[in-house]
Amino acid sequence: MDLVDTNVLLYRVSFAESERAKQQTAARIMERDDLCLSVQVLQEFYVRATRSSRDDALEHEEACDLIASCKRSRLQETTKQALDAALAARKRWKLSYWDAAIIEAASLSGCSLVLTEDLTDGQEFDGVNVKNPFATL
Repeated sequence: MDLVDTNVLLYRVSFAESERAKQQTAARIMERDDLCLSVQVLQEFYVRATRSSRDDALEHEEACDLIASCKRSRLQETTKQALDAALAARKRWKLSYWDAAIIEAASLSGCSLVLTEDLTDGQEFDGVNVKNPFATL
C-alpha cells in the first residue's frame, strides 16, 4: 500500500497546460485501489486547492466531492501518536514537520512507499521509501 502526498491530489485537479503530464500521472495514481491518505493530506489539499490565488481554484463543493471520493482509500488519522512520531522524525532526519508527518503517517498505516515530489526520490526512512511519480516527466 502506498501513501499519497498532497501534491499528487493537487496535480489531479490541475488544469494548467504546463502540468498536463503530471495531471495524467496523478489521475492514474488516484484510480488505484491500494492507496492510503492521511487526514493531514486531505486538509492540506482542501486549503491549497480552494485558495483564491490559485488560477484553477476549486469551489468548496468541488473540493469536498474530491475529498469524499478519497475516503474510499485507507485513511490515517491525525492522532497524538502521529504528532509525537512526526516531532521525533523531524528532529532525527532534519525534515520539515510536514514532511516528517507524511513519513510517519505512512509508517503508522503500514505503507512502505510515499508518493511525493517533495522529498528526494529513492530516500528511505526506517522502511518507508520515497518515490517521485513525476520524476521522469
